[in-house]
Order: sequence, then structure tokens, then C-alpha cells
Amino acid sequence: MSWRRLLGALVVAALVAAAVAGLLRSSAPARDADPVRAVTQGLRCPACQGESVADSQSPIAAAMRQAAAEQLAQGRSPAEIRRWFVERYGDDVLADPPARGLSLLLWAVPALALLGAGAAAVRTLRPSRRRRSVAAAAGRARVGAAAQRVWWVSCAGVMVLVAAVALAADRLDLAQPQGRPADPVAVTLQLARDLERNQRYDAAAELYREALRDRPDDGVQLRLAFALLRAGDAAGAERTVREVLARSPDSPDGLLVLGLAQRSTRPGDAPDTLRRFLTVAPRHPAAPEIRRLLGA
Repeated sequence: MSWRRLLGALVVAALVAAAVAGLLRSSAPARDADPVRAVTQGLRCPACQGESVADSQSPIAAAMRQAAAEQLAQGRSPAEIRRWFVERYGDDVLADPPARGLSLLLWAVPALALLGAGAAAVRTLRPSRRRRSVAAAAGRARVGAAAQRVWWVSCAGVMVLVAAVALAADRLDLAQPQGRPADPVAVTLQLARDLERNQRYDAAAELYREALRDRPDDGVQLRLAFALLRAGDAAGAERTVREVLARSPDSPDGLLVLGLAQRSTRPGDAPDTLRRFLTVAPRHPAAPEIRRLLGA
């Protein structure tokens, strides 16, 4: 084997080794002494631009870290926890969503090109018997020169293809919004409801406040009032729900929360507020319990 062929083989081997090393490095899970950080490092903070849940200081990131910690304490694996987040908030919650569509093609093309270059190298550097006999008949020097030209042209073509795919990947990344799932408020509200189901009402109230700052909405404000009431902050619940009732005086849920809060803040006013609630919404799911409460 001539030194030029040997040099070409070494170049291809270096390209393949670099590609394999890059893929392995990018796909290897990060090792971290803190298991919660190891899980949340791979999650994207919905309220931040380009920050992971592990690094963000936002309330929603704190709630996501707490949710991950609770699931780790229950014995769930990091893969199961990430799947739990994806089922609720979609693939965009992952820092590195799975490749699909054009992104998958951008990963596949360089690998296929390198494999093709390797196959071409083997065929070029190890000619078949038939090609050796032809070379002997036509002259070894001329065939060797042609093979070298084909080899170097193939190497140049592979490099151009890989560079073109890398450029396309950069442009694709620039064309797509980075760092934010489609609807951060929806993620915040879902997390708050999860916290309520776990009876962590103070943390849920904090997330409802966060959602209200981004999207003022009576429904979210009523959820905040319910969370405050369950957390034992009747005065805060009353203040919050009165803002809703100022806009919608006959809101059934608003009257319900106000009446329940008044049992602690204004016991004399609570029965009248709850009776008004029954008048406005006699078929409300909470109506039977309120009737029992008033009867007692």
C-alpha cells in the first residue's frame, strides 16, 4: 500500500472515530452526585429562556424539582420521571427532544455518508482479482493513478456533504424558537393541580400566582383562592375571590369560596353568602354538602 493510500485510510478512520466519539459523548447521561439535579438537568424550564429546570430559580422550576425529588423518593427511575413529565407537558419539556423528521435526517446523513466512504475506501484500497488483472493488462501505473483520483474525489465529496448537513442543521436550529414549550402557563397550571392533589397547597398557590402574572384569568384566580383556603389562609382567599366577584357577582365558585372563607373571617356573614350560592347554583356538585353544613 502506498503512503498516499495509507494517509487516506487514516483520514477516513479519524473521521469515523470523531463521529462515533461525538455521538457517544452527546448521548451519554450526565453524572451528578445530586440525583434530583441529574434528572432535572435534562428538563427545560417552561418559564425561562434556555435554562434547565436544575439551574432555573423560577417558582415553576422549583416545583418541578420538588416533583422529581418526590418521585425519586418513591423509587421511580430517572427515565420514568422524565416520561412522567413528557406525558403531561409534551416532548418540548425535554432539553434534548427526540430527533424526528428533518432533525432525524440531519443525524442520519453524516453517519450514512461516513459508512459509504468507508466502503468506498475498502473497495479502492483492495481491488478485486478482476480489477487487478485489468490493471496488469492496461498498466499498473495508470490504473493506480485513476484509483487515487477517484479516492480523493470521494473523500472531498463526503466532506462537502457533511459540511452541508451541518450548515443545514445550524440554520434549522436558528429557524426554530429555542428554550420555551408551546404554552408555559399550561405547564404551570398542570403542576399546580398536581401539587394540590398532593395536598401541597402553599406551593400550588405560588404557582397559580405565577400563572396569573402571565395570564390574568378569573378561573385561575378562583383556583388560587381555593388553594389559599385549603392552605389555611382564609383572609387571603377572601381578598382574592372578592376581586373575581367584583367582575362577576353571581360566580357560583366565587360565592362558594367566599362563604367558606367567611366562616373564619366573618362568621356572621357566611350563612347568607352560602345561601346565595345555593340560589345561584342549586345543582352545583358542592350544593349537597353546603346544605348539610347550613342545616347543622
